[in-house]
Amino acid sequence: MTVQAIRLFGDPVLTTPATPVVDFDKELRTLVKDLTETMLDAPGSGLAAPQIGVGLRVFTWNVDNELGHLVNPTLDLSDEEQDGDEGCLSIPDLAFPCKRALRVVAKGWTMHGEPVEVEGSEMLARCIQHETDHLDGVLFIDRLDREWRKKAMRAIRLADWANDGAEPVVKVSPHATFGRAI
Repeated sequence: MTVQAIRLFGDPVLTTPATPVVDFDKELRTLVKDLTETMLDAPGSGLAAPQIGVGLRVFTWNVDNELGHLVNPTLDLSDEEQDGDEGCLSIPDLAFPCKRALRVVAKGWTMHGEPVEVEGSEMLARCIQHETDHLDGVLFIDRLDREWRKKAMRAIRLADWANDGAEPVVKVSPHATFGRAI
């Protein structure tokens, strides 16, 4: 298990859809352990494989002291929505209001290839949706309304980690953090 560098906004891996996992082997188990260790070290509420440069459909979460992971997830979302600030370890130190479904039922597999179903609401639902978006090459700022997305892009351009206010460039940080960032 190794803490991995977290890829930051601007890295193409973050906007590239991930490939489904087909081999439930030792490499996958090592990836899940690395994701978990990196997420806890950051600290964050979730971390998807693309955020550490691995283009596979795997993510981990740590919500309300519950650690988990999901491989090749599919989601059923409630019609009821929640509003709340959302952050991301790949967009450190920033958070913006983002609508999400209030509840989710996620189906997928464990790192051992066993089928699993996870039901969550509020923060867990937000986290599962956020991390699944990463697997689809979607960042949470893509889900913001027009006004907030404009504010987010300006804040990113001005962020210290984004090259002193210049246009965002590909950078890697070993410890991108934002409190309860997802």
